[in-house]
Amino acid sequence: MRWAIGAVVVAGVVCLSPAAGDQLKHDVDGWRAAHETQIITQFDQLVRFPSVAANPAGVAAAAAYLEQQLRDRGFDASLLTVPGASPVVFGSLATPGAARTVVFYAHYDGQPVTPAQWTTPPFDPVVRSAPLGSGGQVVNLSTAKPPYDPEWRLYGRSTGDDKISEIAFLNAFDALKALGRKPTVNIKVVWEGEEESGSPHLADILRANRDKLSADLWLIGDGPVHQSRRPLLFFGARGVIGLDATIYGPVKALHDGHYGNWVPNPAAMAATLIAELRAPNGSVRIPGFMDDVRPETAAERAAIAALPPVEDELKDEFEIGGTESHGGLADAIMRPALNVRGIRAGKVGDEAANAIPVDAQVSIDFRLVPDQKPDTVRAKLEAYLRSIGWTIVADTPNVAMRRAHAKLIKLDWEKAGYPAFRSDMSSPAARAVIAAATHASDEPVAVAPMLGGSVPLYVFNDIFHTPLVGLPVSNHDDNQHAANENVRLQNVWDGIDAYAAMMGELTW
Repeated sequence: MRWAIGAVVVAGVVCLSPAAGDQLKHDVDGWRAAHETQIITQFDQLVRFPSVAANPAGVAAAAAYLEQQLRDRGFDASLLTVPGASPVVFGSLATPGAARTVVFYAHYDGQPVTPAQWTTPPFDPVVRSAPLGSGGQVVNLSTAKPPYDPEWRLYGRSTGDDKISEIAFLNAFDALKALGRKPTVNIKVVWEGEEESGSPHLADILRANRDKLSADLWLIGDGPVHQSRRPLLFFGARGVIGLDATIYGPVKALHDGHYGNWVPNPAAMAATLIAELRAPNGSVRIPGFMDDVRPETAAERAAIAALPPVEDELKDEFEIGGTESHGGLADAIMRPALNVRGIRAGKVGDEAANAIPVDAQVSIDFRLVPDQKPDTVRAKLEAYLRSIGWTIVADTPNVAMRRAHAKLIKLDWEKAGYPAFRSDMSSPAARAVIAAATHASDEPVAVAPMLGGSVPLYVFNDIFHTPLVGLPVSNHDDNQHAANENVRLQNVWDGIDAYAAMMGELTW
């Protein structure tokens, strides 16, 4: 059902009625309906490349495949790289008379896999009639006839994060060409192969190709749509930095009846430390942690207020009775967070022993907001630990260190970390993107100041100082970063509409 809206003002940005773009969406939908088998077959082929960091050959093969896909469509395509890096797939296509150039970014690498955790092999994609948790059964596409049920799901690693974006782009381009619609912008493509590894070489590749990648706008094709299933545009992303902490107890496990209450218990010390770092409502207790946080603007607050509520539905989906903090999900995303990713100490269940464990490990990540910096957060955490009596070590402590210090902790910081970024939601480019996205959808577009996950937007901003807008298309329940990752077919169809609008009617 089409929403009857005229001019809706969100965060100071005018969202035009979708009526002006109805014809393009109608025509693209018609082309897609006639090519559903071809689209899903191509998606299947791309997912079969094991493009994860542990398989460099799979990454290289996926890059070569995507480069050829661009060449086949008339793009000037090449692979950009620096020593030690997975290639960036680059493509360029000029449009005579176009005044603007837009770069479409996505990544073709996926998260690591543990095949035993998957119901079906992660690089042998299958279509299911519904989500696994809802009893979805494998669909035999050789006998299934289009139109396919839009609620069907394609299962495989990197389907939602992030190969759906490349598939949506390629098929949107094919649709425009078949319909005789000339792009309104010059098109450039940047598809990265190391995003899931923290983009360690991305900045170097971008700087080495600064002139080649010059543009008026970057569209970032990563992340899920809004939990309401509405299309989403985001204008920033949280930063991230993580660490593993090891807390040391006795050099050997000790009988807790003989030595409990006397020998320090590292499991209990870990629990106490977490409580000292993080309040029950999720707020961070490190002194000065919030000092650098940039205040939200009135436009950003208005955008958050305009987002549809999804909290009750998510509580049902996640089977939780409450939330850590007051307010909605979007409010929580706008704040920095200290997340406990995991805790390990001793044994539990049938393996439990009445013993004081020798150590405890806590894995933490910080999700940052503008203007927090990873190095500053690291320094503040370490200063706080020292102030409450911890001795920080870089290596496993020796006997002398153990005897000299009662509270020993080893910090292993991740090398890959980066700051957050939020862009101007009311720039002319932003207005144009919101208008085009509105034309491409039967639903109102959700506009968010910041994505909850971390995307290296700061890299693009630092190098190019160009407007950035996030254009996610995958479903919010795609099992991103987990086993049985999947994409809902309707999200593929909607993604094709969105990309067609960005290429076929974007102008400012």
